[in-house]
Amino acid sequence: MAPTITPLFVALFLFFQVVITNVVGYRRLKTDIHFLDGGDITLTRRMRAHGNFTETVPMTLIGMLTAEMTGAPALLLWAGGALLLVGRGWHYWVILQQGWGNGRALSMVLTFAAMLLFAGAILWNLA
Repeated sequence: MAPTITPLFVALFLFFQVVITNVVGYRRLKTDIHFLDGGDITLTRRMRAHGNFTETVPMTLIGMLTAEMTGAPALLLWAGGALLLVGRGWHYWVILQQGWGNGRALSMVLTFAAMLLFAGAILWNLA
């Protein structure tokens, strides 16, 4: 059976990736900083927010797809996808606005919860 839920989340995260990549590029054009961050805190935050998104989202989506392909229930997929979406959006906003803080930690908890939910579903389905 072809996956039906994960592709929706993949599309949403692809749009998000395009936006946040362009946010970094716009800052680079505005500041004429073409490599690294040049000491610009705004560029540093945008780069880290983009990097952190890129570090966590692809692996989690692979987990989501695998969970769906091994028979995870739709509710679990929707819940995990929502956790990831809220967690990544919140994390992005916190890094841009504050850099650090409890919100950043809590947003990572949501991301890790999605990862663990999908990992658990895969192992359960394979057992």
